[in-house]
Amino acid sequence: MNNTLEILVDKIDDIHNTIQIQTIKNISKNLTLRNWLIGYFIVEYEQNGEDRAEYGSKIIHNLAQKLKYLKGMSPTNLRLYRTFYLEYPQIQQTVSVKFKIQNLKSQSSPDKSLQVPIDKLLNRFSFSHFIELLRLDDDLKRLFYEVEAIKGNWSVRELKRQINSMTYERVGLSTDKKELIDSINNNSQTLTPQQIIKDPYILEFTGLEQKIKYSENDLESTLLNHLQDFLLELGNGFCFEARQKRVSIDNQHDRIDLVFYHRILKCHILIDLKIREFHHSDVGQMNFYLNYYKNEIILKTDNPPIGLILCANKNKTKVEYATAGLDNHLFVSKYKINLPSIQEIKEFIEDELNTLEI
Repeated sequence: MNNTLEILVDKIDDIHNTIQIQTIKNISKNLTLRNWLIGYFIVEYEQNGEDRAEYGSKIIHNLAQKLKYLKGMSPTNLRLYRTFYLEYPQIQQTVSVKFKIQNLKSQSSPDKSLQVPIDKLLNRFSFSHFIELLRLDDDLKRLFYEVEAIKGNWSVRELKRQINSMTYERVGLSTDKKELIDSINNNSQTLTPQQIIKDPYILEFTGLEQKIKYSENDLESTLLNHLQDFLLELGNGFCFEARQKRVSIDNQHDRIDLVFYHRILKCHILIDLKIREFHHSDVGQMNFYLNYYKNEIILKTDNPPIGLILCANKNKTKVEYATAGLDNHLFVSKYKINLPSIQEIKEFIEDELNTLEI
């Protein structure tokens, strides 16, 4: 009976994670479509608005002032949305169907004999990907990066890195173009677990939601959110798989904070986050997770999983004694938090200092 119940629990847990990932993807896609539609409205107003002469070149600035209560409506972003609409007119059909908007005026599409199907772009790219692509003023170059970013499953950071390293130009100058691209996307021969693990991890918390007060649970949840985004943005092969992954044995349950699959190393990466300093018992817990994955989860084609314990602080000697005799796939790193406003906390400390009894 208990085994049957555990199977049911695991099925519900799996479908929850699957739907959660799909929901995140849908939110990202809808945000991209919203930005395109905003660009459409701006261009339509510029061409047909009755009072456009009054606003003239200040339309973007005035519009941003009117919409400042909405997030993401700065003059810079509004210009970006406008450019997005002009450069990707083929998104119109998707917007019309998705939001059931009738009578969207057609923009004459540029004459491009080669194009990536728009559904592939929208399903694989966040708007941040499009931002990097819009910086390119050459259609063929943009098409190249669209194709290779999809094939290589590049994150935004990886796409930006490939653009900055002139991959398009290097491929153009290479006689064996495919070999160069393959070496970029499949460099598992040179990449090691030690190369993807950082110490410390510096987590930028700019734009962090402020609350009246942060509990330890609030901080842990927020850290996991930002850590998940941070690793995906590294552009080094991290693919999100699960959060709070359930591990059940004999009706006892544990949860792994974050699970990624690394497409280059071909292994799972298990991350346990601690809102405190390192304890030697943390190693035993992670070793348990690693052995569970080796025996129950990984495929024959997978390499052994990697475990990463992230803690607020660590004693190097204690870590060495705790991990002695274990394989080299278990790492302990600390993280540092860059606060959104040093000035605010400085002012708070000054106020506290003034209230000290002398």
